[in-house]
Amino acid sequence: MKFTCEKNVFHKEIAIAQEVISSRTSISVVSNVYLEASGNTLIIRATDIKIGFETRIPIEIQEEGSITVFCDKLSGILASIPDGILEIEHRDGKLKLKPSFKKANFTVKTISSEQFPELPLMDVSNYFSVPVAEFKEMVAQTVFAVSEDETRYFMNGVYLEKRDDSLIMVATDGRRLSYIKKEITGLPDFKSIIIPPKILNIVQKRAPDEGLLDIAVSDKNIFIKFGMYNLSSVLIEGQFPNYQKVIPESQTYSISVKKSDVLDALKRVSIFVEQKSRRTYFELSDDTIVLSSEESEVGTAREEIVCSYAGPKTILALNYKYVEDPLKVMRDETIRILYTENSRAVTIAPEEDSSYFHILMPMSVDQA
Repeated sequence: MKFTCEKNVFHKEIAIAQEVISSRTSISVVSNVYLEASGNTLIIRATDIKIGFETRIPIEIQEEGSITVFCDKLSGILASIPDGILEIEHRDGKLKLKPSFKKANFTVKTISSEQFPELPLMDVSNYFSVPVAEFKEMVAQTVFAVSEDETRYFMNGVYLEKRDDSLIMVATDGRRLSYIKKEITGLPDFKSIIIPPKILNIVQKRAPDEGLLDIAVSDKNIFIKFGMYNLSSVLIEGQFPNYQKVIPESQTYSISVKKSDVLDALKRVSIFVEQKSRRTYFELSDDTIVLSSEESEVGTAREEIVCSYAGPKTILALNYKYVEDPLKVMRDETIRILYTENSRAVTIAPEEDSSYFHILMPMSVDQA
């Protein structure tokens, strides 16, 4: 195998491959990236067994062939050299990389491409299209709320379901829940699934902001295509919690406030938050929220912000990260905080957009 290519184009795709492999550092075939030069195209594949990735870039071929090479080292080499034409050749079990513009070369040991695992495939007729901007927004509004508790594996992913002419995404860790619904016409029926966050984060980071995204669902996998990228992931098995039971039918009190005011105040007040509990107090009175925190034997913080509120004096004790995370991804500048009692669910929602919201369970106001 021998070819030349643009270093920056090649490096971009190898960086994505490394994201897929990321957690694997031992030298084995699944720590390697698959390279196949054929017909003036380089096919690049990577997998961590659960996630599959494939893309293609244009190259100039002198000799066709395929091989796998340790992705971490290849990525490091490409990051260390400037942009320009890169000459790549495979001989005698080694991949040689030589920048045409530098008196330098690198040699990396390889493993036969025949040992690289087959990636799952889906018939093209089973894909359906979704506006990529809509899908990326759905991911942004939910993926941060996924549980990291591996004993509750059924909450370790984002739940996706079709209902009528809408897609719904939900994520929860048992103490908070994020929900978004988008009306998309022409959706085929498919079973509800739980998607690992890793593939969604790659889509969120790498997919363009315009155009369409193609999705297919099988019994055990989800497949996502955009541009020259083909991604697949094993689905999480198990029964996702009945999220509809968590959503309040109505809430008595509503606070209207600028998102930026809350985020800025949280940034300052969180300096003295106990890191284990992250408890932050929201003291509500007429058209005022006082945010406060206290770190034992260290100090306190307190800040007052203006809002629109006409309910009773109340103190809500909330995990500041559970407030901050949704605010960072909400588009609207003015948000609503809804509640009924300080011991029941609190909802954070946009002032006008009703397609998404975030629910969090309050903490005990008494620190004891």
